[in-house]
Amino acid sequence: NTVRLLNLIAVSGRRLLGSSGDKEPVYRDCLKLCVRTNCTGARRRSFESTQPQYMALIGWTCRDDCRYQCMWTTVDLYQAEGYRIPQFHGKWPFVRFLCFEEPASALASLLNGLACLLMLLRYRCAVPRQSPMYHTTNAFSLVSLNAWFWSTVFHTRDTFLTEKMDYFCATAVILYSIYLCCVRTLGLKHPGRSSMVGALLILVFTSHVSYLTFVNFDYGYNMAANVTIGMVNLLWWLCWCWQNRRTLPYWWKCGLVALMLHGLALLELLDFPPLLWILDAHAVWHLSTIPVHFLFYSFLIDDSLYLLNTEKMGVKVE
Repeated sequence: NTVRLLNLIAVSGRRLLGSSGDKEPVYRDCLKLCVRTNCTGARRRSFESTQPQYMALIGWTCRDDCRYQCMWTTVDLYQAEGYRIPQFHGKWPFVRFLCFEEPASALASLLNGLACLLMLLRYRCAVPRQSPMYHTTNAFSLVSLNAWFWSTVFHTRDTFLTEKMDYFCATAVILYSIYLCCVRTLGLKHPGRSSMVGALLILVFTSHVSYLTFVNFDYGYNMAANVTIGMVNLLWWLCWCWQNRRTLPYWWKCGLVALMLHGLALLELLDFPPLLWILDAHAVWHLSTIPVHFLFYSFLIDDSLYLLNTEKMGVKVE
């Protein structure tokens, strides 16, 4: 959905722009010295033996610990000299809490996932299985839950794998949202058309992931591709809302969700250093999207019940 699209764009944008802190000589020298001193021989074995089990489970290494310590050494020097706080490896410096590298964003992603799960359960209780959109909506929810799971994992532990899974699962949600809209607008009357669109979307996803995995993980391309499919998703839903504004009293919920998400995304433009080294603009934006799930699923419930009733009465669905 649009929530995951905007999150993906924000993260991709930060990676694309790069950072300055990890390029500083003081950081690089500190890292080399720390690794040479603490990450070989007996010192490394000592680190591994005293490391908390939960840190070992997420794959936190001695080198990772050196990067973390040297990041704060560099930040302290920047602050002492009155310079702006730098970013490191495309991210602001965050105080790690237990195993969470970005505690606020990880918590916000988890809460988004829980909100999605809660509303999925509410949807299943409110909507009979006979509703035409029941199974498609359930599948969309599962794809969304998977994406929020990987978003939580990524903000907990940023690795090559978790970053890619976060990006790819977010893309899957956007594409499935397009399919959801396609089924609602075309598939109920012409199932063959939605099947063809679904096959095309699978091909797009497979090609996208294959290129980024086996050819080149290009942040700029990834951002452009997701903006493109995101705009298709947004415009298709808004067109449907506009066409049904006089016949469906709940149309405004879908339209408001789309407008709210794009309005809330402006929070990302603030992009300030984390307050208390925990709460940055990305986390604030993530937190602000949690209520949107309730409104969107309220729309899905209303629409699914409407479709069920019109099907029983033999009324033509628009």
